[in-house]
Amino acid sequence: MQQLNDLLALIDSYIGGSDWFVYLLLGTGLFFTIYLKFPQIRFFGHALQIVRGKFDKDGDEGDTSHFQALATALSGTVGTGNIAGVALAIHLGGPAALFWMIMTAFLGMTTKFVEVTLSHKYREKSEDGTMAGGPMYYMKNAKATVFGKRINLKWMAILFAIATVLSSFGTGNMPQINSISHSMYATFGIDHMITGAVLSVVLGFVIIGGIHRIAKVTEKLVPGMALIYLIGALAVIFYNAENILPSLSAIFVDVFTGTAAVGGFLGAGFSFAFNRGVNRGLFSNEAGQGSAPIAHASAKAHEPVSEGMVAILEPFIDTIIICTITGLTLLSSGVWQEKLDNKFQNTDLEVLTYVYDENNQEDKDALYSHLSGKENVPMFSGQLNVVEGKITNTLTLLHARSIAEDVRVLKAADATDPTATETPYSGSLTVTNGKVDTGSDISIYGKSLVHSAPLTAEAFTRSFFGEYGQYIISIGLLLFAFSTAISWSYYGDRAMTFLLGSKSVIPYRVVYVAGFFFASFADTTIIWTLAGIAIALMTIPNLLGIILLRKDMKNTVNQYWKDFNDEWGDKKEIAPKKSETV
Repeated sequence: MQQLNDLLALIDSYIGGSDWFVYLLLGTGLFFTIYLKFPQIRFFGHALQIVRGKFDKDGDEGDTSHFQALATALSGTVGTGNIAGVALAIHLGGPAALFWMIMTAFLGMTTKFVEVTLSHKYREKSEDGTMAGGPMYYMKNAKATVFGKRINLKWMAILFAIATVLSSFGTGNMPQINSISHSMYATFGIDHMITGAVLSVVLGFVIIGGIHRIAKVTEKLVPGMALIYLIGALAVIFYNAENILPSLSAIFVDVFTGTAAVGGFLGAGFSFAFNRGVNRGLFSNEAGQGSAPIAHASAKAHEPVSEGMVAILEPFIDTIIICTITGLTLLSSGVWQEKLDNKFQNTDLEVLTYVYDENNQEDKDALYSHLSGKENVPMFSGQLNVVEGKITNTLTLLHARSIAEDVRVLKAADATDPTATETPYSGSLTVTNGKVDTGSDISIYGKSLVHSAPLTAEAFTRSFFGEYGQYIISIGLLLFAFSTAISWSYYGDRAMTFLLGSKSVIPYRVVYVAGFFFASFADTTIIWTLAGIAIALMTIPNLLGIILLRKDMKNTVNQYWKDFNDEWGDKKEIAPKKSETV
């Protein structure tokens, strides 16, 4: 399993985890923001009016309303990225990572506007009578101009559709149930497999009904789950009111310098905070990934730009509001820099040859260089000797990017005795180049930094609700992540429809539900690494596609405002003047 994770991490380092990918993502958003004259600001109010149905017409073709399409797309983005993803970004890059998540969202509002408009413009009606759209359809049906020649992007459409199917598992399926099952186990003690089995059955019933049932479920889930989460988060923030201003300062002050070591946090440089912030920002709001346009393509509308404007609201709600609130709960509560008692995951664990003291500046510098990939410290290889649960070797265990304390090694309980519990282990464990082989019956516990959903759950206990706050996270994560899995099943089946026709949808849904179950008890780190790869494989062709169709986009927006002013100008509707249009 460790070798698989190392291979996936290596692949991810060349695509989603690379600097060029980050610049491609931000650069595309920045280009269209300037090219279209900041549509995320100028069209924001107009987008709100469209969502309310002010300009709807009888006979508009589609399967869902503007609000249902927005809710479906939001349910696909508001998920573990908002709860676990923010915590992971701050864990890796410090408070400054949250700033880059917000900046990614601001530019992503324009990217969403472009990709949704083009996808809605070139959507088709599938064999079963439902609308089918998304980047694969604009790539297939639109003609791009390159060096004065008109070219077809169908090969990119096929690549994107294949990547969407993979990403439906790597983004919307496996990370979601994995986070749910871990949260339910940590909070209520429910076995991972039981959680996976129950929710897999529910998921199957929902997605069999297709987009109509999905839209009805998500339009009710999204507002409710957002309200529950908001109450819990604000309870943390105001309970720690004295830390609000220092937390805001930490987000912005260290943007270009990185975050220095504090508490159990060993520090993070600018490049790491920047890369992880943008990467987690994309995972959270999916701007540029091309997923949301698939949901918006089902919306009832007589022209595409209005639906593109609806999409502007997604990164704003998902990242600028919800992720910022999550970040403030983590920072104001202080849990992001505290060592907490937890069960160590082997993929987050390293055994170092020498003893390191985080109170010693030289040791901290050495560990910081190791964690940032600049200069590795010596890894231990040999036998780890354990007596009554205590490691007797003189060395250092590094877990979750922090020096582990109060380490305990326990042996699994007797499976035939329902009353049995874990007991202290005595014996030896083999360590190869810093990695421990614990087998299936040995677990290592101790105090270290934590990340992802467990970190956010801990932050929610530092509030007016006390220990009950963790239940808000468990319920919120259940609703957020489950709704994401529902939406991504639709994205995947639209991609399968594009590739193999409507008959392939049912087999795909069966595999999707099966994967959902098995991921409930898989290793978390591997799931997140796989998700990063899948995201990149969708994003790259989508970004290249919208850049090649930039003139098409500008002409479409210009035509929209011309038609809009002709129809609504005498009704005192506020629309951009001719001098303000793109």
